[in-house]
Amino acid sequence: METFILILCILAAVLVSSFISRFVPRISTPLVQIVLGAVMALLPIFPRMRLDPQLFMVLFIAPLLYYEAHTINKVELLKGLRSSLSLAIGLAALTMLMVGVILHAAWPMFPLAAAMALGAALGPTDAVAVSSLGESADLTPDEHSILAGESLFNDATGVIGFQFAILATVTGSFSLPQALGEFFVEFVGGIGFGLIMGFVINWLFESARRLGWETTTTRILLELFLPFLIYMVGQNILHVSGILAVVSTGLLIRFDHTGVGPNTSKANIVSSSVWKVLSFSLNGAVFVLLGMLLPAAMGTSWRDRRVSNWMLVATITVVCLTVIVLRFLWTASVLIFTKDHETGSRPRITSKLLRSAAVMTFGGPKGTITLSLALTIPYMTDDGSAFPMRSELIFVAAGVIIVTLVLANFALPLLAPSQSSEVPAQQVEKSIKVLRGTVRELSSRITDENRLAIQQVIKQYNHRIAKLKSQIGQYSPKDFQDLQVQTMEWEQDYMEERLSRIEEAQDQLEEQLRSEDDVEQAPASRQSAAGTETGIEPSTEAETVADRDADAQLIDRRSERGDDQEELLNLRSQEQAARRILSTISGSLFHLDRGGELRWRAYTARRRIKGLLHSQFHRLKHLTQPIDKDQVFIAGRHLQAEMNHFLIEKLYSELGKGRFKTEDLLTTIINHQMIESSAEGKTEYAGMPAIRDQLEEAKREGYAIELSQIQDMVESGEISRTTARKMRRNVYVMQVDADSAL
Repeated sequence: METFILILCILAAVLVSSFISRFVPRISTPLVQIVLGAVMALLPIFPRMRLDPQLFMVLFIAPLLYYEAHTINKVELLKGLRSSLSLAIGLAALTMLMVGVILHAAWPMFPLAAAMALGAALGPTDAVAVSSLGESADLTPDEHSILAGESLFNDATGVIGFQFAILATVTGSFSLPQALGEFFVEFVGGIGFGLIMGFVINWLFESARRLGWETTTTRILLELFLPFLIYMVGQNILHVSGILAVVSTGLLIRFDHTGVGPNTSKANIVSSSVWKVLSFSLNGAVFVLLGMLLPAAMGTSWRDRRVSNWMLVATITVVCLTVIVLRFLWTASVLIFTKDHETGSRPRITSKLLRSAAVMTFGGPKGTITLSLALTIPYMTDDGSAFPMRSELIFVAAGVIIVTLVLANFALPLLAPSQSSEVPAQQVEKSIKVLRGTVRELSSRITDENRLAIQQVIKQYNHRIAKLKSQIGQYSPKDFQDLQVQTMEWEQDYMEERLSRIEEAQDQLEEQLRSEDDVEQAPASRQSAAGTETGIEPSTEAETVADRDADAQLIDRRSERGDDQEELLNLRSQEQAARRILSTISGSLFHLDRGGELRWRAYTARRRIKGLLHSQFHRLKHLTQPIDKDQVFIAGRHLQAEMNHFLIEKLYSELGKGRFKTEDLLTTIINHQMIESSAEGKTEYAGMPAIRDQLEEAKREGYAIELSQIQDMVESGEISRTTARKMRRNVYVMQVDADSAL
């Protein structure tokens, strides 16, 4: 139960550290976690703990190094492999030797073999610390790959060197040929076993996928099980370096990149998410454990009155200077003698080269592996005497860990300021090119049946392009707002002109109807007057012919008058609909946020007042009965369809002029095309399932086109395979989201 409570406390500390880091961004998360661990160790309410180094290696280091090796950029690693191995083997061995010699020469109470054991423990850089602290600095790809490669391979050097130094101290004897032979067996044997396991695992997973046996659950569980199995078999059964076996397997694993399809993509996404959560939790737990171990490790020597505390501080200072100076000189030499991959020449000694050497010097802090090795120093030697200076060696190791971590936290951001919030413009432009190519290809596939679906997908791609442009400062939401304002002004101008034509036609028709009324009344009055004056009645036959002609003319005039009155009613419906649309547009323009521009407010208010006065004057001039609301609604739909057709043509005419962004224009055109289709009644409810199916099919078609565009750019050499892998991953995520929605 106590162990379970301890695990919960460590995980809680990891969770709390993630929140604290948001409020203290200048202090890296690992340092925050170390402080939290130290606080937990000093408070009596938390359970005590003792670290089992073997359990620590298999439980924390093995899965973390496997994940680091699997996700590292293989191309960059191969480019800097020689430099990484130079640091992992050569520098680690030199650190072991020089720390031992200098420490023994300065304070002879430290035996040479014991001092060399401390140097061996300080040789490995902490892969967890390197990956965590690297996020707070803007390391170049070469620097990051060299540091990551070093942290993957130097554990074996440090562990083996430490074991031989401890053996020499305990037994009092040392054989160099035997040490070199065992080092070769463990080093090469671990790499060989890891490579064999990598080939076997790739074959197993790919075979299971071909046979249809692979599921997301089994895939994730087996992948999580791999690093523990490989480490324990290599370390405990084959007696080779389990760490190098895990790293080699992680570098060779590729089964997650060989499959194609939604199921494989879904499994890859779930796997990546699980590993990210596990990596963050284990990373944090490592530093919390380090913080919990430091007070006890340092407290024993600090409270020992037989040893001067000033001597301990001086020892830490000397050892730190030795480690840092050696690392700087070695990394500078590696950079100077490493030939450029493109030119084949060696670089000159410049400030940039020295800065890079300093970055790699401070970018290799010591961590939990160093402390776990120091804690395995035995208490007794073979002759029964106490191991010399054991507590002091642990104290010095802990002090060097703290100093190197603090220096890395504050020196790296100064030497290589982080620019992680900025997206590389070149990479974004390549992504935009892919999306534009996808839009062009989709546009060429539009038919009458799939028009609405593909237009909707193209609209989504235009939104993605605009979002990418905003990341590199090429797009501002204000540009789209300006286009919206301009579009509404075009709507306002069109509707005012259309209303003017409706009123003019209405006036002409009313004048015509009044003239016809006068014409009808004039003959009747003249005929009545003539009969009254003469008192003579017309003959019966003549009267019959005249009446028939008059009736026929009257019927024709009434028919024409009925048509005119119906047309007048239609014009009045259009007039009211146009005024409502115009009022809506004017109100929207008036309430738009134009940065507090008084001239804009005054302009829109003036046009609005002018429209209201004109409307009232027209109503007083044409006092009529109220018009049916349904007729006004139908007239409004027709006017909106006409206005949208006008706007689409207007927006198309703006393409290529440079006044507005192409993506904004296309998005606005698609919006109005969809409105036009809705106003014309093309999107009926009976056809909605078919449109939904077409939309999903258009999305899948777009993803396939996007993947082909990425492949074309890879083959043409426009983008690297690493960049293409990131782009494909984004497409796979969207494919899985689309499938989940279905």
